[in-house]
Amino acid sequence: MGFPAYGNVVPYAGSDALWSPQSSGRVATTMTSAPNVYTHGHHESVLRSHRWRTAENSAAYLLPHLAPGASLLDVGCGPGTITVDLAAQVAPGRVTAVEITGEALRLARAEAAARGQDNIDFAVADVHSLDFPDDTFDVVHAHQVLQHVADPVGALREMRRVCRPGGIVAARDSDYSAFTWFPLLPELDEWRTLYQRAARANGGEPDAGRRLLSWARAAGFGEVTATAGTWCFATPEDRRWWGGMWAARILQSDLARQLVGAGTPEDDLRRLSAGWQRWAAAPDGWLAILHGEIICRA
Repeated sequence: MGFPAYGNVVPYAGSDALWSPQSSGRVATTMTSAPNVYTHGHHESVLRSHRWRTAENSAAYLLPHLAPGASLLDVGCGPGTITVDLAAQVAPGRVTAVEITGEALRLARAEAAARGQDNIDFAVADVHSLDFPDDTFDVVHAHQVLQHVADPVGALREMRRVCRPGGIVAARDSDYSAFTWFPLLPELDEWRTLYQRAARANGGEPDAGRRLLSWARAAGFGEVTATAGTWCFATPEDRRWWGGMWAARILQSDLARQLVGAGTPEDDLRRLSAGWQRWAAAPDGWLAILHGEIICRA
């Protein structure tokens, strides 16, 4: 299978070759690279996986640091399932949930309303330039966000700016090169290569997990605890859900549209979708997703 060439790609500010340690001063930053594109989009096949996420399965590393009454900023809140869980943890403190567009934020509003969680405020915001005063929040959290932004170091610096001194900035991101599975199917290898190329063409870094510690250091944090977490899909039910979800995403999501637009034949995408279905049907199928995690003291 041939891989598409993405023309006129501007190197993003988070590129290894472009990183440099900056001042540790608590100053706002501005994004200097071209705006990047959210690779996944918000198709229902994408939201199916994002709505599965909870604070327990996606932010367990942060939970011991939360206390009732704390104020928390949730950056890139997505459909809001983690956000609502975090709001329950810090109540009567308040959570501010932000997304890049009002349409994306609508999903989180609906989740909060459905679950009756009323200590959440909502705002449209860009992590590169947050519209909040310095030292506003006790905790600033981002789940699977930094892998998609144009300048992850600048984003962490901005998250630090709005966090009170002594507070916590927390981030968790997956690392696509560290995904591992069985059976060893060439279609899944091709899927990963295509995804990584598309994500980087859109200005992101799909292997963000391994870079979180270095990004935090470059952003000026002196006290950083770096850990790792995993998701594992090995039961028949988990395989049907995860494999079926990606079988649909590679055909129907914004990723599919981007790949076809960049020259990937639709027949190739259908073959990759069938590969995910083969993995899901394998009685000994197993897949693990590695995530980097950081707890940073502001």
